[in-house]
Amino acid sequence: MRVFVTGASGFIGSAVVPELLAAGHQVVGLARSDTSARALAAAGAEVHRGDLEDPDSLRAGADGADGVIHLGFIHDFERFDASIRSDRNAIETLGAVLEGSGRPLVIASGTLGIAPGRVATELIPFDAKGHPRLANALVALSLKDRGVRSAAVRLAPSVHGEGDHGFVRRLVEIAREKGVSGYPGDGSNRWNAVHRLDAARLFRLALESAPAGSVLHAVGEEAVTLRTIAEAIATQLKLPVASVAPEAASDHFGWLGGFVAVDQPASSALTQERMGWRPTHPGLIQDIEAGRYL
Repeated sequence: MRVFVTGASGFIGSAVVPELLAAGHQVVGLARSDTSARALAAAGAEVHRGDLEDPDSLRAGADGADGVIHLGFIHDFERFDASIRSDRNAIETLGAVLEGSGRPLVIASGTLGIAPGRVATELIPFDAKGHPRLANALVALSLKDRGVRSAAVRLAPSVHGEGDHGFVRRLVEIAREKGVSGYPGDGSNRWNAVHRLDAARLFRLALESAPAGSVLHAVGEEAVTLRTIAEAIATQLKLPVASVAPEAASDHFGWLGGFVAVDQPASSALTQERMGWRPTHPGLIQDIEAGRYL
């Protein structure tokens, strides 16, 4: 298949591109900058210049493709509402090109906030009230009624591996700044996690064979407690580990304060059964213990 990929040079996209190429697909990657273009060319992908706010470039990329994987998102939290609108417009633009063709459109979403305090499964529907970006996932899934084989891959809040600059990287930075590796309360709240190479394989499988309207979970580990994460970071940095009172979480963790206290385990049992997907790469704690975040 000839596959158009947005966000192709990002943390997850840079794993998806070689996964697709190794499976025999052609990859056309959207590149906004010269740096992204060089990275895509070096990986063996065809470069398509444009960006998420340029609908003409999105139409052109999707028009010549047998399928689309949409990973791109403008991570500008000072204009987050605008980023959400751009994402929705991109999905609608890509969907309009693919309409009536039966071609796949696979988008990235997340498990965070799907079912706080209980194990989130693929059967729990998206709730547009839960997070503004979840409404965009519903837009993508609704395209199945317009002849698009659309699917949403819910990513774990911690997608880890070489080059991770997400939540765990920030926890490491905070530990260094504070001189202590902290966890909220008793640290029993849980995150689900996935290695980026395992996630990349699931995106490929979804592109190739996920039925229209599928919701899949890129979750390699159902539940890793925040205390376990903090202890692993403390060991690597040779720092003490300590509880942070919930009321002090914002002061200690900054913008991450609202995320570290969330209890969000998630299962990928149905995804594994339906797609034949099995996580095989190291777990989150193994990655921390291997020094990936130093």
